[in-house]
Amino acid sequence: MMSGSVTLDCSLEGKPFHVILSDTAQRALAARSTPLVAEMELYFSCLIRLRVRFYDDDPDASATRINDQLSVRFRPVVSQRCDLHEVEGKPPLADAPLAKRAPFVPHWIRLDYRKDEWLGEFGHTALP
Repeated sequence: MMSGSVTLDCSLEGKPFHVILSDTAQRALAARSTPLVAEMELYFSCLIRLRVRFYDDDPDASATRINDQLSVRFRPVVSQRCDLHEVEGKPPLADAPLAKRAPFVPHWIRLDYRKDEWLGEFGHTALP
């Protein structure tokens, strides 16, 4: 665990969930005038990729509120094509049609803030 970090215990999609905030992430969140949305993207394609994306708003109100400064959401996606060498820029994505989301919902997210940039990782195992 990071020095000066704090762990917030909460629930995400009905499962226990932990948010680990570094000291710098705590300060950056406190300085914001609007909540940050951290989206945990589980990308299924020719490969599997885990990525945390950050947004300044939540237009469809799909994120889970952690506190006044932070909301999180889980989004499994699939690429619309597997021919990545033929796709220029970002491959087109669609929400993954998972019949049972529960086994894929992450157990934790770790957020940091360095050099004016949000950094994040998440996992499906016990807290690191």
